[in-house]
Amino acid sequence: MTRLVECVPNFSEGRDRGKIERIAGNVRAVPGVKLLDVAPDADHNRTVFTFVGEPEAVGKAAYAAIATAADLIDMAKHKGQHPRLGACDVCPFVPVRSVTMADCVALAEELAEEVANKLKIPVYLYEEAARSPQRKSLAAIRAGEYEGLAEKLRDPQWRPDYGPAIFNRKSGATVIGAREFLIAYNVYLRTDDDEIAHRIARIIRESGRMQTLHDGRKIKVPGVLKSVKAVGVSLEESGVAQVSMNLTNYRVAPMHLVFETIKGLAELAGADIISSEIVGLVPEGALLDAGRFYGPDEASDQKLIAAAVKNLALDAGRGFNPREKIIEYLIEEDR
Repeated sequence: MTRLVECVPNFSEGRDRGKIERIAGNVRAVPGVKLLDVAPDADHNRTVFTFVGEPEAVGKAAYAAIATAADLIDMAKHKGQHPRLGACDVCPFVPVRSVTMADCVALAEELAEEVANKLKIPVYLYEEAARSPQRKSLAAIRAGEYEGLAEKLRDPQWRPDYGPAIFNRKSGATVIGAREFLIAYNVYLRTDDDEIAHRIARIIRESGRMQTLHDGRKIKVPGVLKSVKAVGVSLEESGVAQVSMNLTNYRVAPMHLVFETIKGLAELAGADIISSEIVGLVPEGALLDAGRFYGPDEASDQKLIAAAVKNLALDAGRGFNPREKIIEYLIEEDR
């Protein structure tokens, strides 16, 4: 059985189709790698790539993509809604088939060393590849973003895992790691009041929020959903707000639970949900779980997925084609 690793690099370019295609072309050029999805987002000015293959080939494709991004993207000129640290903001490896998490950690370390040595880009390791607890979280590493990176690199506690502690003005820094499947999930709200989205994000995300008591003391209030990272985003051109999320473990935070929680909080604030979207790909099991929540008993997998798509309002925005978005469908060509 073929050993398969998934790689999901995020690049800080979501508007220039020519640059995006050049990165994609260098991924496709690596033998043994299949590019499954390219998902640009103009508002975030960010593109999520998803490709799979045997570990060695995927490692080569990841380096080719990062090197191309370093050549094409100038972070000093980058503007976008999404937090980011560098031209290739983050590059995780995910075990898919006949590959362990330890294999993915080794792959992350090899790529980090190559990027640092050849491209002179500072690299941090995160999630399962992290070498200290404070670096496990992507949000912690990315705090301060590109604009605060020069100062961060002067802090001995934030010395890169690979590469010099020298600010690379053009490329920033890159975060490389190994993790389980992550679902990038956005919910759009029918309101131009972005504070509603911010408030919902603070309530649901696992990290929670700070709250000031009547006596002036501040306390940390945990979020209501574990394995959820969330921020509120205002999409001014569209006149709507967005709760932008990463579901780091869809078994702990199933999509239907996240959707219904946001729906209830939005209704309390006088807003409703327009649609939701999955950025990149999704495991089939995540939609089947949602389908079992919404759909009839003893339904076929096809009907369960249809129920999930309808009730999560995945078909109300940019549309949702299961054969283009479900990772198992794309990997198994004969399905």
